[in-house]
Amino acid sequence: QVQLVESGGGLVQAGGSLRLSCAVSGSIFGVNTMGWYRQPPGKERELVATVSGGGKPKYADSVKGRFTISRDNAKNTVNLQMNSLKVEDTAVYYCNVRQVFSGDNYWGQGTQITVSS
Repeated sequence: QVQLVESGGGLVQAGGSLRLSCAVSGSIFGVNTMGWYRQPPGKERELVATVSGGGKPKYADSVKGRFTISRDNAKNTVNLQMNSLKVEDTAVYYCNVRQVFSGDNYWGQGTQITVSS
């Protein structure tokens, strides 16, 4: 009943920018956070950024000052603006919705971001 669909992945040169979007369908009840995770080649999945229902963002240290997360509750979307991209940002990026009281998680299918030097 809940589905997350990501868009905006692709190939970009170092120093460039990309914008990811995630559309959420289905019913999400209660307080929730939306966010983005990524999995670089050969590494574990890691947190990139989250945003609360009230719009309060949190970021991994590695992306602070470069990435901006936002959500539109009316449109049920979460976005990630990525600026000043680095080669080490190369990863599969996953959209996430987490219900903070139950702990339930919902995931998108992932989208590939490749940053070339």
